Amino acid sequence: MRSYQDLFRTPEFTPLFLSATAHTAAQTVGGLALGTLVYRASGSPLLSALSMFGPSLAQVLGATVLLSGADRLPPRRTLTGVCLVLAAGTAVLALPGLPMWGVFAVVLVQGLAASLGGGARWGLLNEILPRDGYLPGRSVFNMSTGLTQIGGYATGGVLTAALSPRACLLLATALYLSAAAGTRLGLTRRPPRSAGRPSVSATWRANRLLFSDRPRRLTYLGLWLPNGLIVGCESLYVSYAPDAAGTLFACAALGMLAGDVTVGRLVPAAVRQRLATPLLLLLAAPYLLFALRPAVPVCAVAVAVASAGFGASLVQQERLLALTPDELSGHALGLHSSGMLTLQGVSAALAGTLAQLTSPATAMTLTATASAATTLALASSARRHVPRPQPA
Repeated sequence: MRSYQDLFRTPEFTPLFLSATAHTAAQTVGGLALGTLVYRASGSPLLSALSMFGPSLAQVLGATVLLSGADRLPPRRTLTGVCLVLAAGTAVLALPGLPMWGVFAVVLVQGLAASLGGGARWGLLNEILPRDGYLPGRSVFNMSTGLTQIGGYATGGVLTAALSPRACLLLATALYLSAAAGTRLGLTRRPPRSAGRPSVSATWRANRLLFSDRPRRLTYLGLWLPNGLIVGCESLYVSYAPDAAGTLFACAALGMLAGDVTVGRLVPAAVRQRLATPLLLLLAAPYLLFALRPAVPVCAVAVAVASAGFGASLVQQERLLALTPDELSGHALGLHSSGMLTLQGVSAALAGTLAQLTSPATAMTLTATASAATTLALASSARRHVPRPQPA
């Protein structure tokens, strides 16, 4: 596609975009409010972190039992239903006196629903846009997510302090309902992309099929592992610089925005295909400076430069779609989304454990080193298994 304006002229792109933005805002405001509420009730940093990362970690379960529905259910109905489930769960979380086991039961259900919603959303995006439109379209969604998270965390922090966490959970409920209304009223009715009923066995069959192809398998690992480890670095901003964590998060979001614009619109397709490994190395390398425990201004520049490397995911998603049959596109993209969020949650827990045993700066350096080493290992494995041309 020629420009971002062309995307918004495409029928159904705008309502899908606005619905996803409302969904992200609800997730951000609601997650911060729930983490605060759980910490006030329990005094446990671990339970607070799990209440925020719980839905991400639960997506690995959804990827193994529900994901076939991403292609086997009507997309409009699926996206609307997922938003309604999330709205109902968030409203329950706002109830006074909800026991802690009840909180985590709701969080589990929300994570399972979200795993289905991701596959349905990105599969529909691939269906709405022409073949050359998915990458710039996903770039716009990524940019919106970063900006919405910055605004959502800032707004949620102010409202949580000025009002209460429960009031913010009710605001998140309203945002989820607006996302549901956007999909129901703004999208047209479409049939499922694949025949058959969704089931656990169908999910497992599709997962096995997607992983049976070595290039696809390496692409998935490249999407999940290197950037998941860097999210572990980001999870330590608060403990590294408590008074400047917001600045570091903002700089990281700006760097990601710059990377998405550059990769999504400015880099020619022929060049873009060779950028995945260099961008993933860029994602990790600046974090090695944290071994020197630099001052906040140097850290801000480092995280901004590093986060431009998140643009690698656009290149890798384009490659994944090229390797995947159209009837499995929603499932394949949902598996990418669920695996990515799961690895981000696991990496945050691992980085936090390392920081507890050493220091935040040391943990960030070690985690970034692991990310760079993983990138090099995956690139080496891909080169070793490139098919050789047969003699004529």
